[in-house]
Amino acid sequence: MIAQQVSIVVGDAAGADKSIQQYLNTKGFRDVEVFSSGDECRNNVGNWPLRRVTVESRKRDFDFYAAKDQVMAREADSGLMIWDGKSAGTLMNALRLVRQGKQVSIFEAQHARFRDLQSDSEWKDFFSGCSDEVRRRIETLSASDSTVALPVQASLL
Repeated sequence: MIAQQVSIVVGDAAGADKSIQQYLNTKGFRDVEVFSSGDECRNNVGNWPLRRVTVESRKRDFDFYAAKDQVMAREADSGLMIWDGKSAGTLMNALRLVRQGKQVSIFEAQHARFRDLQSDSEWKDFFSGCSDEVRRRIETLSASDSTVALPVQASLL
């Protein structure tokens, strides 16, 4: 991505987002925009342009942070995700991108492998290999997420 001079959007969370920011900063890569929910940015290692996504609630819950994720998924051309096998937020963003017909590469950290997804059938295959707990969480979140165009029951199971 750096060699191809691709514009990169990244979240402001600790963990993978911050690690990616640190890597991009050490490479001197400047074409980065950091997305943050609400007024406070948690991490912006390279002091890149910041996109604050307005959120009505001040409660720092899943929906609060998902607001920036929804905007990022809408604006990105593709996605590269690092997944720990548990994070519902990461998979919700992957699902948003797939539903928009965008290419998603998920690095499954626990298996040290990449999975490429772009279609509902590829998503279903990936999703069927997730734990019952993760599947239940994604099904619940998808049912109330307006950025996921199709009902999860009809498309995922």
